[in-house]
Amino acid sequence: MQREGSIGGSAATRVRVTGGVLLVAHLALVLWLTLRPLDVLWVRPVNLRPFAGVRADLALGDAVAARRIVSGLALLAPLGVLIPLAHGRLRASGLGSLVRTVTAGALVSVAIALAQTGVPGRVPDVDTVLLNTAGVVLAHVLVVPAGRRWARRRGGRAPRGTVVKEESAQGRTPTIPRVGIAP
Repeated sequence: MQREGSIGGSAATRVRVTGGVLLVAHLALVLWLTLRPLDVLWVRPVNLRPFAGVRADLALGDAVAARRIVSGLALLAPLGVLIPLAHGRLRASGLGSLVRTVTAGALVSVAIALAQTGVPGRVPDVDTVLLNTAGVVLAHVLVVPAGRRWARRRGGRAPRGTVVKEESAQGRTPTIPRVGIAP
């Protein structure tokens, strides 16, 4: 049975599978980038004050601050698009989708920060959690509503060359191909 508001048939399955594969690949890359040990002579102390690290970087110069802010926003930003893509619903509530996606992105960011406590050369920083979560919000707000509008306008039409069965106003009637006609 098809979920209400999802894209039709095999196209929905392809979208969800593609979104899920890209999501797993992106998370694997993020984990490799953030949890591999670093050989450093010293590490800075843990930052638990919001935006204290960003203020310190701004004091060092605009280029350092810009690099830190952009890298913090970009690290988990693809989650803002990949999580709704893996979910695959066209008619999902905009606010509900945003809340689910941002919550998942924030939890991933906090999990990475907590895992970094046991990795040599890595120090957790509250600024990275905030910037990562803001990146997820920005990516979701900028891409997902426009993508859903485009897909709805397209009407969930199947690609050329595929056969589409007609649906009634109540949805598809489930069929069981192994059952024959009764005598």
